[in-house]
Amino acid sequence: MKGRGTPAPIAPPETLVVTGLYRFVRNPMYVSILAILIGESLWLARVDLAIYATIVFAATAVWVGIYEEPTLRRKFDGSYQTYCANVPRFLPRLTPWEPGR
Repeated sequence: MKGRGTPAPIAPPETLVVTGLYRFVRNPMYVSILAILIGESLWLARVDLAIYATIVFAATAVWVGIYEEPTLRRKFDGSYQTYCANVPRFLPRLTPWEPGR
C-alpha cells in the first residue's frame, strides 16, 4: 500500500501519494468541476453560468491557498514542496510528472 491509508479523513495516507491525474495537476477534481461549469455555460450560452463558474473558481482558489495547501505542506513537508514545484495547481501539465526523476 503506497500511502498506508485511505482517502477517508479518518485514515489519511501517511506519505504523499502522487498517481493518476495528480501527476498532471494538483487539483484534478476542482479542475473537472470548473471544466464542466465552463462547458455548460458555453454550450447553453448562459452568462449567469459563466459568472457562477468564476465565483466557484475564486472560492476554490482561496480555499486551496489558505487551507488545503498549507495543511499538506505541514503534513508532508519536503515531498509536497517538490510536488508543488513540479505540478501546477490548476492548469494541467502536458506530460505526467514522475516523482524521483
